[in-house]
Amino acid sequence: MSDLTVLCVTGWCRNGSTIIGNVLNEVPGFFHVGELHFLWKNSTGRGVNDRCGCGLALTACDVWSRVLPVGRPAGMSPDAHAEQVIHRQRSRVRTRHTWRVLHRGLYDAEMRAHAELMGRVYRAIAERTGAHTIVDTTKIPGEAALLPYLPGITPYYVHLVRDPRAVAHSWREPKQYVYAMSAARSTAYWHGFNLASAAITRRHPQRSTLLRYETFTADPAGTVDALLRLCGADPAGNPVRGRTVELGTNHTVTGNPDRFRTGPTVIRDSDDSWRRTLSTANRLAATALAQPLFARYGYRSARSGAARTSPTSGR
Repeated sequence: MSDLTVLCVTGWCRNGSTIIGNVLNEVPGFFHVGELHFLWKNSTGRGVNDRCGCGLALTACDVWSRVLPVGRPAGMSPDAHAEQVIHRQRSRVRTRHTWRVLHRGLYDAEMRAHAELMGRVYRAIAERTGAHTIVDTTKIPGEAALLPYLPGITPYYVHLVRDPRAVAHSWREPKQYVYAMSAARSTAYWHGFNLASAAITRRHPQRSTLLRYETFTADPAGTVDALLRLCGADPAGNPVRGRTVELGTNHTVTGNPDRFRTGPTVIRDSDDSWRRTLSTANRLAATALAQPLFARYGYRSARSGAARTSPTSGR
């Protein structure tokens, strides 16, 4: 089988990966899986939701019901297999494990087993959907770091960053099955996930790009063009027209609840609603805790609150 492309989005949550992934899902030959890492957890009731982007339970979806048995030993129940996979995820490919994966690769039997499973799962998805490029917006750097070790997989990386104040604003209240988080906690995660994501893109600079979400909202069509070129796809397949994209049904495992939206969708041209509702204390907390990455990624002080926008750039 020829190499399968996986376009992997890394970074912290609430960074706009769901809408970017669903836009790419409309490109011929692309398939957005959402946050694949959570397939086993969610399908067995351990996660925050059990629905596919198509609206059905994961176990009833025509895609995931065929993929879930992949790699399950004969005679093992779905629940026991999920427990096995989740154990490997927690012990081998969490964000804190990113540097170990980068430097040691498949260093033990557990890592080899997880890599074999993920390789088989990606290929099963491609076979089921006919996709040549899978968009995975899991955003867990430990999983992303493992991709080069999967045979038959060619990974490309999008390190997606969003203003930590906007992220804190997004986390301030629960949204359907997505819980709330304080500004201090979300920014601490923002810092750690971005450090780990940057370590991956430094290792693979020719197949990586740093993208600010604010760049996407400023120029969605141009951003999608750049992402398609990154992974060697034809920009003629770009589905964005001006600021509008027609979204069809997707099969995302999890993500922002907006993943269920279909039909004509207008991509807003700014990401500054946090300025009106985020308290001064939370703004200051997010800015302080995000240093020194705050300025490195082009964000300005709380006084201006603006981000410099530029095209996606290779790293």
